[in-house]
Amino acid sequence: MKLMDVLDGADVWPPPVWLMRQAGRYLPEYREVRGQAGGFLDLCMNSPLAAEVTLQPIRRYGFDAAILFSDILVLPWALGQGLKFAEGEGPVLPPLKSRAELSGLSLERAEAGTAPVLETVRLLRASLPQETALIGFAGGPFTVACYMLDGKGGGEFPRTRMLAYEDRALVEGVLDLLVHGTIAYLQGQIDAGADTVMLFESWAGILPAQQFRDFVIAPNKAIVDRLKAKNPGLKVIGFPRLGGLLVGEYVRETGVDAVGLDTVADPAAAIANCPAGTVFQGNLDPLLLRMGGKALTDGILAVLDGFRGQRHIFNLGHGITPDVPPEHVAQLMDVIRASSAIP
Repeated sequence: MKLMDVLDGADVWPPPVWLMRQAGRYLPEYREVRGQAGGFLDLCMNSPLAAEVTLQPIRRYGFDAAILFSDILVLPWALGQGLKFAEGEGPVLPPLKSRAELSGLSLERAEAGTAPVLETVRLLRASLPQETALIGFAGGPFTVACYMLDGKGGGEFPRTRMLAYEDRALVEGVLDLLVHGTIAYLQGQIDAGADTVMLFESWAGILPAQQFRDFVIAPNKAIVDRLKAKNPGLKVIGFPRLGGLLVGEYVRETGVDAVGLDTVADPAAAIANCPAGTVFQGNLDPLLLRMGGKALTDGILAVLDGFRGQRHIFNLGHGITPDVPPEHVAQLMDVIRASSAIP
């Protein structure tokens, strides 16, 4: 598995490649299955269909890794918080208003609620090509807490940011629950056959520096420490999106083995800030994948050049958008595979 070789410290060129949201609405075969499933959450909880849409981009493009098809908000839903995905509106949750409401959420309930996701992992492990790594994932505690406290996405989660000052105990209580829930959830994915796991801290960058340390780095470190203590040799990928100059501190303090870089991250600055031996993942602008042609090729080559001499997993700086033509993804794979000269 090329991806696992890189995470284990090997120099691999061209780099392994997978793309965030590589299973999704840009693929006609995904849209066909999505129509069979009912709602989006129904698709996440239907193990055979979730496995099928995870496998679709592997069959079509031969990515070096499959990432479990699910959603970061499965965990709060499994804990007992309401969740619906409204068409054109995104996820909607009843926002947590108090520590009393928080106490109504249950780690025991989450074990049963996430069982279909773990079955998806087992199905994938039995179906994937031997050379294809399987990535399990969860939302980072702060990112998931943003949705639990604000009740929806969009904007920059003003209620969560205010609560960090006005009711820090509530925010810390949510984070503590999510740390324990995420450890159990990711351990379940590892036991079911995931080769590596990833933490998506997609909203890390909305915090000032000290809150970034308290609400992103510390919870991520607790998860990584616990998982690595139980699973010697486990590799963990972290994605502290828009973390800027704090990305190096995030890597050093959390103990992640690879760091996903967002579109605005400069490779040279990230390399200079992160510990030697860090694996870098990213960071092509998803807009170029929509454009295709020379702009896409030039962008791919710029990313490859930016990480030459480093251990690198090629990816986007954020997820594929639904308007990407599938043939542009094929172009991306062709360009990367043609870059066969050793850096």
